[in-house]
Amino acid sequence: MSAPAVVILRTGLMTSVGGDAPSSCAAIRSKLTNPVPSEFMDSTGAWITVHRVCVEGIENGLSKLAGMAAAVAEEALRDVARAEWTEIPVLLCVAEAARPGRLDHLDERLLRRIEEMLEATFASQSAVIAQGRVGVAVALAQARKMLETRVAHRVLIVAVDSLLCWLTLLHYDRCDRLLRQDNSNGFLPGEGAGALLVSEAGEQKGLLCTGIGFAREQAHIDSEQPLRADGLARAIGAALSEAGRAMEDFDFRITDLSGEQYYFKEAALALARTLHRPKAEFDLWHPAECIGEAGSLAGAAMIALADAACRKGYAKGTNIIGHLSNDAGERAALTLQFRS
Repeated sequence: MSAPAVVILRTGLMTSVGGDAPSSCAAIRSKLTNPVPSEFMDSTGAWITVHRVCVEGIENGLSKLAGMAAAVAEEALRDVARAEWTEIPVLLCVAEAARPGRLDHLDERLLRRIEEMLEATFASQSAVIAQGRVGVAVALAQARKMLETRVAHRVLIVAVDSLLCWLTLLHYDRCDRLLRQDNSNGFLPGEGAGALLVSEAGEQKGLLCTGIGFAREQAHIDSEQPLRADGLARAIGAALSEAGRAMEDFDFRITDLSGEQYYFKEAALALARTLHRPKAEFDLWHPAECIGEAGSLAGAAMIALADAACRKGYAKGTNIIGHLSNDAGERAALTLQFRS
Protein backbone atom coordinates (compact mmCIF):
# COMPACT_ATOMS: atom_id res chain seq x y z
CA MET A 1 0.00 0.00 0.00
CA SER A 2 1.55 3.32 -1.08
CA ALA A 3 -0.50 5.48 1.29
CA PRO A 4 -1.92 4.94 4.79
CA ALA A 5 -5.56 3.93 5.11
CA VAL A 6 -8.12 6.21 6.72
CA VAL A 7 -11.01 4.97 8.82
CA ILE A 8 -14.59 6.23 8.76
CA LEU A 9 -15.36 6.98 12.40
CA ARG A 10 -18.94 8.15 11.96
CA THR A 11 -21.31 9.17 9.17
CA GLY A 12 -24.21 11.58 8.71
CA LEU A 13 -26.79 11.52 5.92
CA MET A 14 -29.88 13.47 4.94
CA THR A 15 -31.79 12.35 1.85
CA SER A 16 -35.28 12.29 0.39
CA VAL A 17 -35.88 8.94 2.14
CA GLY A 18 -34.41 9.67 5.57
CA GLY A 19 -33.39 12.48 7.89
CA ASP A 20 -30.25 10.78 9.20
CA ALA A 21 -27.81 8.02 8.25
CA PRO A 22 -29.60 5.07 9.91
CA SER A 23 -33.01 5.88 8.41
CA SER A 24 -31.60 6.73 4.97
CA CYS A 25 -29.51 3.56 4.78
CA ALA A 26 -32.41 1.42 6.00
CA ALA A 27 -34.65 2.91 3.30
CA ILE A 28 -32.04 2.34 0.60
CA ARG A 29 -31.55 -1.24 1.79
CA SER A 30 -35.33 -1.75 1.48
CA LYS A 31 -35.33 -0.12 -2.00
CA LEU A 32 -37.73 2.58 -0.77
CA THR A 33 -37.97 5.74 -2.81
CA ASN A 34 -39.89 8.99 -2.48
CA PRO A 35 -40.09 10.98 -5.75
CA VAL A 36 -42.59 13.86 -5.84
CA PRO A 37 -43.78 16.29 -8.52
CA SER A 38 -41.96 19.61 -8.41
CA GLU A 39 -43.24 23.09 -9.21
CA PHE A 40 -41.28 23.04 -12.50
CA MET A 41 -42.52 21.85 -15.90
CA ASP A 42 -40.43 20.04 -18.49
CA SER A 43 -40.50 20.58 -22.25
CA THR A 44 -43.52 18.27 -22.63
CA GLY A 45 -45.61 20.30 -20.18
CA ALA A 46 -45.43 17.68 -17.42
CA TRP A 47 -44.33 18.42 -13.86
CA ILE A 48 -40.71 17.40 -13.31
CA THR A 49 -40.44 14.62 -10.74
CA VAL A 50 -37.72 15.13 -8.12
CA HIS A 51 -36.30 13.74 -4.89
CA ARG A 52 -36.83 16.57 -2.40
CA VAL A 53 -35.45 16.88 1.14
CA CYS A 54 -37.72 18.65 3.63
CA VAL A 55 -35.94 21.02 6.02
CA GLU A 56 -38.27 22.65 8.52
CA GLY A 57 -38.68 26.37 7.90
CA ILE A 58 -36.37 26.47 4.86
CA GLU A 59 -37.53 26.23 1.26
CA ASN A 60 -34.42 26.41 -0.95
CA GLY A 61 -31.25 28.34 -1.79
CA LEU A 62 -28.14 28.82 0.31
CA SER A 63 -29.99 28.47 3.60
CA LYS A 64 -31.31 25.05 2.63
CA LEU A 65 -27.87 23.82 1.57
CA ALA A 66 -26.42 25.13 4.83
CA GLY A 67 -29.24 23.60 6.87
CA MET A 68 -28.76 20.15 5.35
CA ALA A 69 -24.98 20.37 5.73
CA ALA A 70 -25.21 21.53 9.34
CA ALA A 71 -27.54 18.65 10.21
CA VAL A 72 -25.24 15.93 8.82
CA ALA A 73 -22.14 17.58 10.32
CA GLU A 74 -23.79 17.54 13.72
CA GLU A 75 -24.74 13.88 13.26
CA ALA A 76 -21.19 12.89 12.33
CA LEU A 77 -19.74 14.88 15.25
CA ARG A 78 -22.22 13.55 17.82
CA ASP A 79 -19.51 11.75 19.81
CA VAL A 80 -17.06 14.67 19.71
CA ALA A 81 -17.12 17.35 22.40
CA ARG A 82 -17.99 20.79 21.00
CA ALA A 83 -14.81 22.21 22.49
CA GLU A 84 -12.85 19.95 20.11
CA TRP A 85 -14.65 21.07 16.93
CA THR A 86 -12.25 23.99 16.50
CA GLU A 87 -9.43 21.47 15.95
CA ILE A 88 -11.24 19.63 13.14
CA PRO A 89 -10.90 20.88 9.54
CA VAL A 90 -13.99 20.66 7.33
CA LEU A 91 -13.61 19.73 3.68
CA LEU A 92 -16.86 20.92 2.11
CA CYS A 93 -17.79 19.22 -1.18
CA VAL A 94 -20.12 21.19 -3.45
CA ALA A 95 -21.21 21.40 -7.09
CA GLU A 96 -18.58 21.94 -9.75
CA ALA A 97 -18.15 25.55 -10.89
CA ALA A 98 -19.51 24.87 -14.38
CA ARG A 99 -22.85 23.43 -13.16
CA PRO A 100 -25.75 25.41 -14.72
CA GLY A 101 -27.85 27.10 -12.03
CA ARG A 102 -25.13 26.90 -9.37
CA LEU A 103 -25.63 29.49 -6.62
CA ASP A 104 -23.50 32.62 -6.89
CA HIS A 105 -20.56 32.89 -4.46
CA LEU A 106 -21.28 29.40 -3.12
CA ASP A 107 -17.64 28.71 -2.28
CA GLU A 108 -17.25 31.91 -0.26
CA ARG A 109 -20.57 31.87 1.61
CA LEU A 110 -21.62 28.30 2.37
CA LEU A 111 -19.02 27.22 4.92
CA ARG A 112 -19.46 30.44 6.88
CA ARG A 113 -23.24 29.96 6.89
CA ILE A 114 -22.86 26.37 8.17
CA GLU A 115 -20.66 27.59 11.03
CA GLU A 116 -23.25 30.24 11.90
CA MET A 117 -26.02 27.61 12.03
CA LEU A 118 -23.94 25.33 14.23
CA GLU A 119 -22.64 28.24 16.31
CA ALA A 120 -19.17 26.76 15.86
CA THR A 121 -15.86 27.51 14.21
CA PHE A 122 -13.85 24.78 12.51
CA ALA A 123 -10.08 24.59 12.02
CA SER A 124 -8.39 27.12 9.76
CA GLN A 125 -7.35 24.35 7.33
CA SER A 126 -11.01 23.95 6.28
CA ALA A 127 -11.59 24.21 2.53
CA VAL A 128 -14.24 24.01 -0.17
CA ILE A 129 -13.91 21.33 -2.87
CA ALA A 130 -16.02 22.22 -5.91
CA GLN A 131 -15.67 18.92 -7.76
CA GLY A 132 -19.22 17.60 -8.06
CA ARG A 133 -19.68 13.83 -7.87
CA VAL A 134 -15.95 13.07 -7.51
CA GLY A 135 -15.61 15.63 -4.71
CA VAL A 136 -15.73 13.18 -1.80
CA ALA A 137 -12.90 11.13 -3.33
CA VAL A 138 -10.85 14.33 -3.70
CA ALA A 139 -11.67 15.22 -0.08
CA LEU A 140 -10.59 11.76 1.14
CA ALA A 141 -7.25 12.17 -0.63
CA GLN A 142 -6.78 15.60 0.95
CA ALA A 143 -7.86 14.33 4.37
CA ARG A 144 -5.42 11.44 4.13
CA LYS A 145 -2.58 13.87 3.46
CA MET A 146 -3.64 16.11 6.36
CA LEU A 147 -3.74 13.13 8.71
CA GLU A 148 -0.42 11.76 7.46
CA THR A 149 1.35 15.11 7.98
CA ARG A 150 -0.30 15.59 11.40
CA VAL A 151 -2.07 18.76 10.30
CA ALA A 152 -5.11 17.25 12.02
CA HIS A 153 -6.02 14.11 13.93
CA ARG A 154 -9.57 14.03 12.54
CA VAL A 155 -11.11 15.55 9.42
CA LEU A 156 -14.81 16.12 8.71
CA ILE A 157 -15.87 15.72 5.09
CA VAL A 158 -19.26 17.28 4.31
CA ALA A 159 -20.96 16.96 0.91
CA VAL A 160 -24.10 18.92 0.09
CA ASP A 161 -25.84 19.56 -3.21
CA SER A 162 -29.16 20.19 -4.91
CA LEU A 163 -30.23 19.96 -8.54
CA LEU A 164 -33.67 21.38 -7.72
CA CYS A 165 -33.07 24.79 -9.28
CA TRP A 166 -34.94 25.91 -12.39
CA LEU A 167 -31.81 26.79 -14.39
CA THR A 168 -30.26 23.42 -13.54
CA LEU A 169 -33.42 21.49 -14.40
CA LEU A 170 -33.88 23.49 -17.60
CA HIS A 171 -30.36 22.57 -18.74
CA TYR A 172 -30.82 18.86 -18.14
CA ASP A 173 -34.30 18.89 -19.68
CA ARG A 174 -33.00 20.58 -22.85
CA CYS A 175 -30.25 17.92 -23.02
CA ASP A 176 -32.89 15.15 -22.68
CA ARG A 177 -31.22 13.84 -19.54
CA LEU A 178 -34.20 13.88 -17.17
CA LEU A 179 -36.27 10.73 -16.67
CA ARG A 180 -39.72 11.25 -18.20
CA GLN A 181 -42.53 9.12 -19.55
CA ASP A 182 -41.10 9.61 -23.04
CA ASN A 183 -37.44 9.29 -22.00
CA SER A 184 -36.19 6.24 -20.11
CA ASN A 185 -32.56 7.25 -20.61
CA GLY A 186 -32.42 9.81 -17.80
CA PHE A 187 -32.30 10.46 -14.07
CA LEU A 188 -34.52 11.93 -11.38
CA PRO A 189 -32.86 15.06 -9.90
CA GLY A 190 -32.41 15.19 -6.15
CA GLU A 191 -30.70 16.89 -3.26
CA GLY A 192 -29.25 16.08 0.13
CA ALA A 193 -26.16 16.08 2.32
CA GLY A 194 -23.73 13.60 3.80
CA ALA A 195 -20.83 13.74 6.26
CA LEU A 196 -17.87 11.49 7.05
CA LEU A 197 -15.68 11.91 10.12
CA VAL A 198 -12.34 10.29 9.31
CA SER A 199 -9.02 9.67 11.03
CA GLU A 200 -5.85 7.68 10.44
CA ALA A 201 -6.66 3.98 10.58
CA GLY A 202 -3.86 2.41 12.58
CA GLU A 203 -5.30 -0.73 14.16
CA GLN A 204 -8.77 0.76 14.52
CA LYS A 205 -11.82 -1.25 13.51
CA GLY A 206 -14.37 0.04 11.02
CA LEU A 207 -14.68 0.89 7.34
CA LEU A 208 -11.28 1.76 5.88
CA CYS A 209 -10.51 3.60 2.67
CA THR A 210 -7.38 1.76 1.49
CA GLY A 211 -6.91 3.17 -2.01
CA ILE A 212 -7.92 6.20 -4.08
CA GLY A 213 -7.43 6.65 -7.82
CA PHE A 214 -8.11 9.47 -10.26
CA ALA A 215 -8.11 9.83 -14.04
CA ARG A 216 -9.77 11.77 -16.84
CA GLU A 217 -12.10 10.43 -19.53
CA GLN A 218 -11.82 12.13 -22.91
CA ALA A 219 -15.01 10.49 -24.20
CA HIS A 220 -17.22 12.11 -21.57
CA ILE A 221 -21.00 12.22 -21.89
CA ASP A 222 -21.08 15.40 -24.00
CA SER A 223 -18.04 14.61 -26.18
CA GLU A 224 -19.70 12.43 -28.89
CA GLN A 225 -16.50 10.35 -28.93
CA PRO A 226 -16.66 6.53 -28.78
CA LEU A 227 -16.61 5.38 -25.17
CA ARG A 228 -14.00 2.81 -24.08
CA ALA A 229 -13.98 3.72 -20.35
CA ASP A 230 -10.26 4.49 -20.48
CA GLY A 231 -10.53 7.08 -17.70
CA LEU A 232 -12.56 5.00 -15.27
CA ALA A 233 -10.42 1.91 -15.90
CA ARG A 234 -7.28 3.95 -15.11
CA ALA A 235 -8.86 5.39 -11.94
CA ILE A 236 -9.84 1.91 -10.76
CA GLY A 237 -6.36 0.60 -11.59
CA ALA A 238 -4.74 3.39 -9.55
CA ALA A 239 -6.96 2.68 -6.53
CA LEU A 240 -6.26 -1.07 -6.78
CA SER A 241 -2.53 -0.37 -6.97
CA GLU A 242 -2.64 1.77 -3.81
CA ALA A 243 -4.57 -0.93 -1.98
CA GLY A 244 -2.33 -3.73 -3.27
CA ARG A 245 -5.39 -5.68 -4.43
CA ALA A 246 -6.90 -7.02 -7.65
CA MET A 247 -10.44 -6.39 -8.86
CA GLU A 248 -11.43 -10.02 -8.22
CA ASP A 249 -10.58 -9.58 -4.53
CA PHE A 250 -13.66 -7.37 -4.03
CA ASP A 251 -17.08 -8.61 -3.01
CA PHE A 252 -19.35 -5.97 -4.55
CA ARG A 253 -19.37 -2.58 -6.24
CA ILE A 254 -21.05 0.66 -5.18
CA THR A 255 -21.31 3.60 -7.57
CA ASP A 256 -22.94 6.93 -8.39
CA LEU A 257 -25.00 5.52 -11.29
CA SER A 258 -28.34 7.30 -11.49
CA GLY A 259 -30.12 5.92 -14.56
CA GLU A 260 -28.34 7.13 -17.68
CA GLN A 261 -27.23 4.47 -20.16
CA TYR A 262 -23.87 6.17 -20.78
CA TYR A 263 -22.69 5.63 -17.20
CA PHE A 264 -23.97 2.05 -16.98
CA LYS A 265 -22.10 1.30 -20.21
CA GLU A 266 -18.98 2.94 -18.79
CA ALA A 267 -19.20 0.83 -15.62
CA ALA A 268 -19.58 -2.37 -17.67
CA LEU A 269 -16.64 -1.51 -19.93
CA ALA A 270 -14.43 -0.56 -16.98
CA LEU A 271 -15.27 -3.85 -15.26
CA ALA A 272 -14.40 -5.82 -18.38
CA ARG A 273 -11.02 -4.07 -18.54
CA THR A 274 -10.11 -4.49 -14.86
CA LEU A 275 -11.57 -7.87 -13.83
CA HIS A 276 -9.08 -10.54 -14.94
CA ARG A 277 -10.68 -13.60 -13.36
CA PRO A 278 -14.41 -14.38 -13.64
CA LYS A 279 -16.61 -14.10 -10.53
CA ALA A 280 -19.83 -15.97 -9.91
CA GLU A 281 -21.49 -12.71 -8.88
CA PHE A 282 -20.37 -9.12 -8.51
CA ASP A 283 -23.29 -6.99 -7.27
CA LEU A 284 -23.58 -3.37 -8.34
CA TRP A 285 -25.17 -1.04 -5.76
CA HIS A 286 -26.28 2.45 -6.74
CA PRO A 287 -28.02 4.48 -4.00
CA ALA A 288 -29.24 7.06 -6.52
CA GLU A 289 -32.04 4.69 -7.51
CA CYS A 290 -33.61 5.59 -4.15
CA ILE A 291 -32.37 9.14 -3.49
CA GLY A 292 -32.02 10.53 -7.02
CA GLU A 293 -29.11 12.21 -8.76
CA ALA A 294 -27.80 14.60 -6.11
CA GLY A 295 -24.39 15.62 -7.44
CA SER A 296 -21.77 15.99 -4.70
CA LEU A 297 -23.78 13.85 -2.27
CA ALA A 298 -23.04 10.70 -4.29
CA GLY A 299 -19.70 9.80 -2.69
CA ALA A 300 -20.85 10.41 0.88
CA ALA A 301 -24.04 8.38 0.31
CA MET A 302 -22.03 5.49 -1.14
CA ILE A 303 -19.63 5.34 1.80
CA ALA A 304 -22.35 5.80 4.44
CA LEU A 305 -24.33 2.94 2.88
CA ALA A 306 -21.27 0.68 2.68
CA ASP A 307 -20.46 1.45 6.33
CA ALA A 308 -24.02 0.68 7.47
CA ALA A 309 -24.19 -2.52 5.39
CA CYS A 310 -20.94 -3.85 6.86
CA ARG A 311 -21.80 -2.91 10.45
CA LYS A 312 -25.27 -4.47 10.24
CA GLY A 313 -24.14 -7.57 8.39
CA TYR A 314 -26.11 -7.29 5.15
CA ALA A 315 -23.16 -6.44 2.90
CA LYS A 316 -22.09 -9.01 0.30
CA GLY A 317 -18.65 -9.02 1.92
CA THR A 318 -16.10 -6.78 3.58
CA ASN A 319 -14.20 -5.63 0.46
CA ILE A 320 -15.88 -2.98 -1.66
CA ILE A 321 -14.87 -1.08 -4.79
CA GLY A 322 -16.57 2.24 -5.56
CA HIS A 323 -16.35 4.65 -8.46
CA LEU A 324 -17.58 8.13 -9.38
CA SER A 325 -17.84 10.05 -12.65
CA ASN A 326 -18.35 13.72 -13.51
CA ASP A 327 -20.01 14.88 -16.71
CA ALA A 328 -16.87 16.84 -17.67
CA GLY A 329 -14.68 13.73 -17.57
CA GLU A 330 -13.20 13.52 -14.07
CA ARG A 331 -13.15 9.95 -12.76
CA ALA A 332 -12.42 8.60 -9.27
CA ALA A 333 -12.30 5.18 -7.65
CA LEU A 334 -12.13 4.04 -4.02
CA THR A 335 -11.22 0.73 -2.42
CA LEU A 336 -12.95 0.11 0.92
CA GLN A 337 -12.43 -2.63 3.48
CA PHE A 338 -14.37 -3.29 6.67
CA ARG A 339 -12.14 -4.37 9.55
CA SER A 340 -14.08 -6.10 12.34
